[in-house]
Amino acid sequence: MASLTTLALSTPASASIDPSWHAASIATLPAGSSGVYQGYLPFLACPSPGNCVAGGSYAAGTTQAGLLLNEVGGVWRAPTVATPPSDAAAGSSGSVSLYGVGCGAVGNCSAVGTYYDKSNNVQSFVKSEVGGRWLAATKIVLPANALQTHQSSQVHSIACKAAGMCSAVGTYEANAAPTANIEGFVVDEVNGHWLSAREVALPAGTRGNPNVTLNQVACSSSGNCSAVGSFIDANNITHAIVVNQINRTWRPAISVALPGNASTYAGASLSEVACSTKGSCEAVGTYNTSTGVQGMAVSEGRGAWRRAVQLQLPANAAVNPHVLFFGFQGIACPSPGNCASGGQYIDSIGHYQGFLVNEVGSRWQPATALILPPGSRQASKNGGVVAVSCSSTGNCSAGAAYVDAAGLYQALTINEVNRVWRPGVRLTLPANASGVGIYGGIYSIVCQTNGTCAGIGSYLDASSNYQGFTVSAS
Repeated sequence: MASLTTLALSTPASASIDPSWHAASIATLPAGSSGVYQGYLPFLACPSPGNCVAGGSYAAGTTQAGLLLNEVGGVWRAPTVATPPSDAAAGSSGSVSLYGVGCGAVGNCSAVGTYYDKSNNVQSFVKSEVGGRWLAATKIVLPANALQTHQSSQVHSIACKAAGMCSAVGTYEANAAPTANIEGFVVDEVNGHWLSAREVALPAGTRGNPNVTLNQVACSSSGNCSAVGSFIDANNITHAIVVNQINRTWRPAISVALPGNASTYAGASLSEVACSTKGSCEAVGTYNTSTGVQGMAVSEGRGAWRRAVQLQLPANAAVNPHVLFFGFQGIACPSPGNCASGGQYIDSIGHYQGFLVNEVGSRWQPATALILPPGSRQASKNGGVVAVSCSSTGNCSAGAAYVDAAGLYQALTINEVNRVWRPGVRLTLPANASGVGIYGGIYSIVCQTNGTCAGIGSYLDASSNYQGFTVSAS
């Protein structure tokens, strides 16, 4: 172990990459839409430079509908409405929620989400793009023990590593007495065909209702993935879990060993995960100590998950920093043992701040406080670092939100060059917009090995409606 760490630490950062972020552009929405529903445009996948898919929700009257945006050859096309499967309730196009997008190749992507069927059950669905054309959505077939009435399933995340080869995770309600259990499911696409979902096997000692949450999945290659989340045991203790897929076979969930200072009732959960090679993944999340909610990271090396480590926050962190990871695309690992992540914490005077943290040579370094533009107040409650992506080891970019001197929420881009995080730069919004609002900002960033990046998010227009934006860096 020591020799591997020494070798990794001696590896220099990649060549310097310092992308320049351009002004954001308005994202075209479907006709008749008043804007992005509650600012929700969080998902982005880009299989190559200039070719991306973004997903979220738009306002269809007073409800939300699924939204898909395609960038082809550097040009964002007209939007696609993510209509639900054929068993949806009449007129229910306004009750679709998207929870993830993934692309295995240019023109071959998938989006996952939920909808209401004709019996008012909440069902999970997948909508696939094949050869640049979006096909009709199909319902995910839940495990055999799923409730047939009063179902409320949610598919939370999807990852794709080749065309027609994806994996998704979520939760569903299983038959049990006296009330239904919330269980986790995994579901795979193999050669363009989606299989039936399978229940996740949990560690021994679960309670009657384990209340499983599977937050995110990442894959190093097709058939080799890891999902992260939590479950509740028979003693009412919440455990962080990882679920590995090895050579297309999903293994039972593993309860993560927590740092030594964890409370008995640690309330642990993993929010985000990234994988660089087979058997080498990293995840971040939170747990409780006697003093409050702390951040943690857990590493997988050679297929084995190690004990989690507490993340060392900036020196101005409060005793109870209330660490938060937003759960979108806030961790990136360009090579084994070398990652970047970010989130939010509370400082010693009660202000919300953002932080950035790096893993170097399999060791997590002390976190860096997000450097805001002069005159800024704080990252604020819905601010901090939300999105992180890396073009190479030690060269990454992040998206964040903060409150400026006028009290308005703004979007911020931050570049890391040769393992040094630069001060954040305020993003120029479309149409001279004054801010992004409490629910807006940069949600996702994808950076390519050539140093270019793409991002998506939302902002407030002059009528106080949220509108979507796209942004690029080169």
